[in-house]
Amino acid sequence: MRTQVVIIGAGPSGLLLGQLLHNAGIDNVILERQSADYVLGRIRAGVLEQVTVDVLDEAGVGERMHREGLVHEGFDLLWQGRRHRIDLKGLTGGRSVLVYGQTEVTRDLMAARQRSGRTSVYEARNVAIHDFDGTRPWVSYEKDGVAQRLEADFIAGCDGFHGVSRASVPRSAITEYERVYPFGWLGLLADTPPVHEELIYVNSPRGFALCSMRSRTRSRYYLQVPLSDTVEGWSDQAFWDELRRRLDPAAAEALVTGPSIEKSIAPLRSFVAEPMRFGRLFLAGDAAHIVPPTGAKGLNLAATDVKYLADALIEHYHERSEAGLAHYSERCLRRVWRAERFSWWFTSLMHRFPGEGEIAQKFQEAELDYLVHSEAGARTLAENYVGLPLDFGLAPGR
Repeated sequence: MRTQVVIIGAGPSGLLLGQLLHNAGIDNVILERQSADYVLGRIRAGVLEQVTVDVLDEAGVGERMHREGLVHEGFDLLWQGRRHRIDLKGLTGGRSVLVYGQTEVTRDLMAARQRSGRTSVYEARNVAIHDFDGTRPWVSYEKDGVAQRLEADFIAGCDGFHGVSRASVPRSAITEYERVYPFGWLGLLADTPPVHEELIYVNSPRGFALCSMRSRTRSRYYLQVPLSDTVEGWSDQAFWDELRRRLDPAAAEALVTGPSIEKSIAPLRSFVAEPMRFGRLFLAGDAAHIVPPTGAKGLNLAATDVKYLADALIEHYHERSEAGLAHYSERCLRRVWRAERFSWWFTSLMHRFPGEGEIAQKFQEAELDYLVHSEAGARTLAENYVGLPLDFGLAPGR
């Protein structure tokens, strides 16, 4: 079996790449080691930058997103018991973000994939990548116990942090940068109305909290917790009680509680692998980089990686040009490191770090005081939060 591009991973980045290539008439096959139901069952964030919205529109999957997504023109910072609104729209010349769950993005992309008629292989076992440093790469896998061989021109690794794509690269050819944070996020999803019409980011002496949402009737809340905590150690009632302690009085009183639909603890890390191209293998999304979720950049970075890669492959097939492929890694990494810096900074600003003492809290308070009383400071936060333009800071021709 042969195709033009093999895509490893059927999460949103792999599906989005497949759709963009399909729209350009480029054949592609997606391989996924999990079942489709498992992929849809993963609970992830859903704050979309305008760039991501534009790419999803370009892929032809934006109709339901625009109908059901919630436009947010700002968010609140809560510290010292008071909320301060960051006016995203006013500070960025009219830009905003769209709240639309990653599960729904994946669902829309799956439906489009099915309509396209392109091949997706779920529950592909023992996937292995071969000869990507030559001119004839290929992928082996097993489906229903039968060994398969899939040849291609290019391989796109969209299979996440623990996937086979990055792991297939020789250690001597890749440099990895990582910071693991000494806490996690305990997340709870509930069919309750959000406590506020916009997100609330909380800096509390008891630790960080985030009040988010998936819709007007489904809420998502997070608490900073020690890495030693377990989900079993947190009853729903304990979660709601602790969240109230970290909120301001008005939000605590307005909070509507209910049974959890899903509860999990996610560790936080900053991670980047360089480069993102190895011969005819290209990494995209979480396969190449991880950001702490504080800055809402994970899915958005994946979408811009995919946009750069799709454009480069389309240029290769339609114009016989290698320029986009040659600059892919450099172009992605400039944007990746900007997002990594912002996510690290925002995480450092909003969380309590064990062992840093009261002086660290004073530094945070001074920084927050500057942000909410300085238009320049607030604008920097807003510009990074809504996302930099796709071509921000790129040299001509790049």
